[in-house]
Amino acid sequence: MLKPIQLKALPPLALYIHFPWCERKCPYCDFNSHQIKTNISAVGFDEERYLLALISDLETELPNIWGRKVHSIFIGGGTPSLISPKGMDRLLSSVRAYLPLEPLAEITIEANPGSVEAEKFKAFSESGINRVSLGIQSFQNNQLKALGRIHNGDDARRAIDIALKNFKTVNIDLMYALPQQTLFEAEADIKTALSFSPPHLSLYHLTLEPNTYFANFPPKLPNEDESDAIFDCDLDLLTSAGYNRYEISAYSKENHECNHNLNYWQFGDYIGIGAGAHGKISFPDRITRQVRERHPENYMHRIDSTGNALTSSHNIALHEIPFEFMLNALRLKEGVATNTFSERTGLSLSAISDKLAMATKKGLLDPDPARLKATTLGLRYLNDLQEIFLN
Repeated sequence: MLKPIQLKALPPLALYIHFPWCERKCPYCDFNSHQIKTNISAVGFDEERYLLALISDLETELPNIWGRKVHSIFIGGGTPSLISPKGMDRLLSSVRAYLPLEPLAEITIEANPGSVEAEKFKAFSESGINRVSLGIQSFQNNQLKALGRIHNGDDARRAIDIALKNFKTVNIDLMYALPQQTLFEAEADIKTALSFSPPHLSLYHLTLEPNTYFANFPPKLPNEDESDAIFDCDLDLLTSAGYNRYEISAYSKENHECNHNLNYWQFGDYIGIGAGAHGKISFPDRITRQVRERHPENYMHRIDSTGNALTSSHNIALHEIPFEFMLNALRLKEGVATNTFSERTGLSLSAISDKLAMATKKGLLDPDPARLKATTLGLRYLNDLQEIFLN
């Protein structure tokens, strides 16, 4: 039987802000995003109202995090780059008024290459955003069309050029194992991305997620052997170009790792505001999870009428905490120091000693007693490794 948790110190705290609108819903996307069919005003998106709801939402969380500094902000979606420069400046000014930020806090915004404007990016930078994540996915027009993207290859290249001129760190999101993609096409995508020498690159295998268009009407994808060959080729190219694979899907140049995502993977805390946002907040004797109302109109209505958009707020059950920790930590190539488990969960490592032994025996977990770290085989079969820690 697990003893109640006892956290001697609270983990780092981050802020996630969700913007749930896109110009078009991609057929592979299972995120909480809603298509703007004609123009923003025609479908009832009121920027002023949504920003007020976000600020009110943040206010409700203040009693839970008094005195704690925020070290990173991530504005995700959807396509948050659709927010006006004036609106973004107001949002970040309000955040600073309510929350003490670390002096060098990382502030990221996600952007769609089809909605990138040079003046808007310049204004975002002046508002304090210092990192942008571009949803490039591919540089090839046939693949972009198959993925339902609104941009083309030229738009992607232009967006990267503009981003590199305005932000300290730029991430390029790429996908592989795309519909009927060949090894040559995948290699060309990586080489094109590397030609810009971006500080950070994320590489994701296209998966058919439930409740998406692709799940109902699946395209023809490369088989497992073809996908593995593409990944191995891409990994060789990234490694040769000097990128460090620090997480299962993340590659960076030195000192350009994503601090916000590192906080997730190291079982840090985060406030989540906006439609459908999730949060995790620790207290000395418990760890809580929160979920906001998912539909943007319902979210704003609940904020307007009750001042609170939570649909769920609960303490993580003791027997679930070890799995949640390992689910995240094992994504990191170098894992985490063994003592991080007790520091972030408030539990003794003995709570998972039998599972650690099993994972090590299977060759999925590194035997180093100082680190909780997947082996090369464990990273390749990460789902199998993570499942060992299920209760």
